[in-house]
Amino acid sequence: MKKLWIFWWIANIFWAVIFAVGTAFVWLREVDGTGAIQTLEAKLASFIVLLIAFIFPVIIQVVWLIVNLIINSNKKTKFQQV
Repeated sequence: MKKLWIFWWIANIFWAVIFAVGTAFVWLREVDGTGAIQTLEAKLASFIVLLIAFIFPVIIQVVWLIVNLIINSNKKTKFQQV
C-alpha cells in the first residue's frame, strides 16, 4: 500500500516539474519555432494549449488517488475486523 502512495507522489512531482518547465518555456521565449514574435496573446494561447494537454494526466492522477484511497480504506477495515 505504501508503495502505491510513493509512486503516486513521484508521478505528481514528475508532472508538476514537466508542467513548470513547459510554462517557463512558453512565457520566457521571445520568438516561437516559426519565427513569430510572442505577444502576450500568443503566450496566453500557448499556455491554454499546454493546460489542455495536461488535463489528461491530471484525470489519471485523480483516478489513481481515488483508487489509492479505496484500497487504503479497505485495508483499514480488514485490520479493524481482526
